[in-house]
Amino acid sequence: MPVTLTSLRDFAQLPFDEVIDVRAPSEYAEDHMPGAISLPVLSDDERARVGTIYVQQDAFLARKIGAALVARNAATHLEGPLADRDGGWKPLLYCWRGGQRSGSFASILAQIGWRVDIVAGGYKTYRNLVVDMLHRHPLSQRIVRLDGLTGSGKTEVLARIAAQGGTVIDLEGLARHRGSAFGAMPGGQPSQKAFETALAQRLATLPEDATILVEAEAARIGEIRLPPSLWTAMRASPRIMLDADLPDRARYLARTYAGDVAAQQQVTQSLDLLVPLQGRAQVAAWQAQAAASEWETLAGDLMARHYDPRYLRAQERYTPPAAHVPITPDGPGFDRAAEGVMAALTRI
Repeated sequence: MPVTLTSLRDFAQLPFDEVIDVRAPSEYAEDHMPGAISLPVLSDDERARVGTIYVQQDAFLARKIGAALVARNAATHLEGPLADRDGGWKPLLYCWRGGQRSGSFASILAQIGWRVDIVAGGYKTYRNLVVDMLHRHPLSQRIVRLDGLTGSGKTEVLARIAAQGGTVIDLEGLARHRGSAFGAMPGGQPSQKAFETALAQRLATLPEDATILVEAEAARIGEIRLPPSLWTAMRASPRIMLDADLPDRARYLARTYAGDVAAQQQVTQSLDLLVPLQGRAQVAAWQAQAAASEWETLAGDLMARHYDPRYLRAQERYTPPAAHVPITPDGPGFDRAAEGVMAALTRI
């Protein structure tokens, strides 16, 4: 009996031991249901081949060839990743639309004796629930933004608030990007769909009346666009401002990059992106500071000349912060600021 998903909250409560994505590897790589493992019944090349035969030659021939390929791949999975599953194992399968790929593999598993189900409508149904939450309807939860100039330690404070039991969503962590020209992280960013799946699933685990603290972001984090429902809620949300002095912020950023060769190389390379805004001569001076490992000087100069002015201009579009919390961005300072933000949340 196919399992019908009516909300994202349902998904986390499903009584299955494992969720299996039987789509092609490229489909799985772009996005998949949370926690699903990839056991494709057709590879990307096989799927393309069967599809071409279906369209250009004969539907019956395509189904016959597809069935043979599915059977061979199913045997590989049974002798490999599924070899240690016992008789009580209960899997949930899905493909793109809950059709032939998941149905074929489910039939084989059921014949062995496993209690197997498929997702009605497949990944397409799950994706539609994500789009409903993040694109079509207002968020049910209340959003509060944690704001502050570059180098004020917003991400560190968020982590400490989460450790203290606060309700936090780390958008930069989900997007795998720090949100600036120098923000790229190793491994690159997820796809837009994968980001939205992770975000929607996190929201679905939280009470509908929760107050959620997020870092104040622009509409894009690297190449990831914040979906409309979240962005609308963020723009209308109150802000808690972290106030840190420029020299303290420069020292914090210098410590962050000290010893991180990959991050230093990323900064040096990314400075070229600022040429249209700051001119070749200024960027060349910054690159010379980077080459000399003058990280504190470079950080202070970048913030004073580039980041702070742009940030302050952008803030003119918003209402004033609902609360200010002073911070010295270091270990004890992050802890004190986290306590201050938690206290401010009770007042706004």
